[in-house]
Amino acid sequence: MIRALWTAASGMQAQQLNIDVVANNLANSSTTGFKKSRADFQDLMYQTEKTTGAPATNTTTIPTGIQVGLGVRPGSVSKIFTTGTMVHTGNELDMAIEGDGFLQVQQSDGTTAYTRAGSLKKDGQGRVVTSDGQPIVPEIVIPSNATSINIGSDGTVSVQQAGQTASTTVGTIQLASFTNPAGLNAIGKNLFLPTDSSGNATTGTAGQNGLGTLEQGYIEQSNVSVMEEMVSMIVSQRAYEINSKAIQASDEMLQQAAALKR
Repeated sequence: MIRALWTAASGMQAQQLNIDVVANNLANSSTTGFKKSRADFQDLMYQTEKTTGAPATNTTTIPTGIQVGLGVRPGSVSKIFTTGTMVHTGNELDMAIEGDGFLQVQQSDGTTAYTRAGSLKKDGQGRVVTSDGQPIVPEIVIPSNATSINIGSDGTVSVQQAGQTASTTVGTIQLASFTNPAGLNAIGKNLFLPTDSSGNATTGTAGQNGLGTLEQGYIEQSNVSVMEEMVSMIVSQRAYEINSKAIQASDEMLQQAAALKR
């Protein structure tokens, strides 16, 4: 009976984590470039009371043993990098990545982070930056007299300047890809850092080597499906309730055993 109490308690803890993951997905359902997470679980060790295949007699073996599981534990919480819906904004510095690439962002400490959020802006120096003012890599500077900005599908950035008829190329946006994007470390603010599991970034021109292409005037929405997350939340809630019922049943059985008189 005590074993059942701890086993059911592990199930409740696992479903609590699952609800936490679902809640974060729902909270970011409107976050540009957000990638949903999924919790994976593993069963715990088993207590073996009768070993399968052990000799029963000199000529026979036990076909099926007795193993009692001790519950569940979280195995991982992984990011799902499916592409979100592309939404047209008309903003010249908004760009969506159609493919598996990432934009490169220079952090304040000089390191490079990676993002799928293409809602970009200009800072006071004309640099193309994220909403937090972090410049993209390689640095793109828009002249102050630029009247329009054009971003090609290959990342080429050109501007039309006042008093000139020909456009001027001011730089090229490069994209990065990873062997295992699910191994990236999410640090918030729509940014990811590489790890040993993700592998090092492979950078290059958009449209080449599977890096994807850029779509100017679009942003990529979160890939969270509110309907799917609501279903997952209901399933987790019911599993939590069932595990709590198992604890209650075990407790009642212990009470009955303790109340027995000789």
